[in-house]
Amino acid sequence: METIFGNLQGLKSSQLKQLQRLYHQRIPGDRITTPDFAQRLAAISTDINQPVCTYINRRGQVIRVGVGTPRQTQIPPMELPRYGAERLSGIRCIATHLKPEPPNEAALTAMALQRLDALVVLNITGTGFTRRGGGAAGYVKEVYLAHLVSNTNQLVLNQPSVVGNASPPTPLPNQDTAISSNISQPLSLDDLAEQDFIDLVEGLEEEFRREFIAQEVDADHERVLLIGVLTDGKTAQQFQDSLSELARLVDTAGGDVLQTVQQKRSRLHPQTVVGEGKVQEIALTAQTLGASLVVFDRDLSPTQVRNLEAQIGVRVVDRTEVILDIFAQRAQSRAGKLQVELAQLEYMMPRLTGRGQTMSRLGGGIGTRGPGETKLETERRAIQKRISRLQQEVNQLQAHRSRLRQRRQHREVPSVALVGYTNAGKSTLLNALTNSEVYTADQLFATLDPTTRRLIIPHADTNEPQETLITDTVGFIHELPASLMDAFRATLEEVTEADALLHLVDLSHPAWLSHIRSVREILAQMPVTPGPALVAFNKIDQVNSETLALAKEEFPLAIFISASQRLGLETLRLRLSQLIEYAVGCE
Repeated sequence: METIFGNLQGLKSSQLKQLQRLYHQRIPGDRITTPDFAQRLAAISTDINQPVCTYINRRGQVIRVGVGTPRQTQIPPMELPRYGAERLSGIRCIATHLKPEPPNEAALTAMALQRLDALVVLNITGTGFTRRGGGAAGYVKEVYLAHLVSNTNQLVLNQPSVVGNASPPTPLPNQDTAISSNISQPLSLDDLAEQDFIDLVEGLEEEFRREFIAQEVDADHERVLLIGVLTDGKTAQQFQDSLSELARLVDTAGGDVLQTVQQKRSRLHPQTVVGEGKVQEIALTAQTLGASLVVFDRDLSPTQVRNLEAQIGVRVVDRTEVILDIFAQRAQSRAGKLQVELAQLEYMMPRLTGRGQTMSRLGGGIGTRGPGETKLETERRAIQKRISRLQQEVNQLQAHRSRLRQRRQHREVPSVALVGYTNAGKSTLLNALTNSEVYTADQLFATLDPTTRRLIIPHADTNEPQETLITDTVGFIHELPASLMDAFRATLEEVTEADALLHLVDLSHPAWLSHIRSVREILAQMPVTPGPALVAFNKIDQVNSETLALAKEEFPLAIFISASQRLGLETLRLRLSQLIEYAVGCE
């Protein structure tokens, strides 16, 4: 199909045929272009009075013809070959330009986005006479050759060594990414013809390969680009804390954060969250850094994900999907695994719509060939059945846990639920208090499944040893997805059924005050009001005196401990005994 892309309005059928014939042209494999092909492009461009772009593969075949600038005719990211950060796309662009000037920022950005082997800009001028058959003739006045270079992944204009007096690199305007230009004197077609295209491309890719090997990370790790959007209602400090937390989440999930892109907007773009220019910047940054995943620090609608992936060219996920991925990796028990799968399916259901034409084909097999039954509807129905089945199993586990709690209550054994922000040190404290060996790690959501252990504390009145049950729960996080709140009912019920709560806070974290607010907001959303809570500040061995003084001033009834260093644990046991005595007495 000899499709002509771009702006075709007003073109005659004869002009369209001239453009279509370009698909039949062939360039020698070791040449960037030929004088004949360049002059033919100049003639057509002059005739239609518009720029023309041709895209050529390394076999010398014209694979795309467009009317417009390189930016207007560029190949969509999803249609480009994906060779990795150490390779170019295997495609070069030969473009005409009706004004005598070097490639502009938009053309250079389009080259970087497509990771082109080269960009050749032919500046053309009319001859002053009329071609046979009508239309003004034109010829190539000067040529610019641009290509990517590997030096800190910058984009520069380059030229054959036969041309000297190159100007020093100068930054392109309005560009946040690492792009600079090095514009030489213009070339002639003869200068361009002396360039060995194979040597040029092989040399470039060898440089990219060396740089890629030097920067290469574990193949199992995603190379991630983070995107944060600051809107009204959130302070700059809250915004930065949220981005830092997202970076920790990505690291916990096994990703390698390459860079963070930020934008401030009064309101989100309904189609792409960020503005059009920022989408292009993200696409360019992802291409330049070799990112394999883009993560937004907010929930995205299915339409927004689809639009962003089409324009950026790599997979796009939101914050909730990263959290779900961590939960899927961390869940150990049957209950935890069921709840993770349930949360993932409930998250996926509304996102089935708009997954492209591949989801709209008719389904096959017995029971799927009813009137109007499509593959999309079949998959949605199958997922809904799986959700219902998982919900039943979770309900059964919930009933089993309820029976266990009732047995403990009949024995009149008081219980304490250990709550707090993720990575506050709850599992470390559980181990220190009960001499257990629960898994601990300096990671977010290291614990998903509730773990109950026997704890001996002194009775508040008699000082005699008293048996208590203490339960470690999943860590909270700000803006905890609703699907996770619903799915992790077992853990949340341990909180609501406990006689008292021990709220552990990581005082060494810069956002400890925000963490306290987030935990309290989640507790306030519980269907059953939890029991009284004791605030315990952890990791006091890692904080300065100013932070310690501030915490004591803000929370005079709190206690201060270091679970890892076993500091303040006896005081904690005594205060827990007093808290339980108070909680039981209030029932």
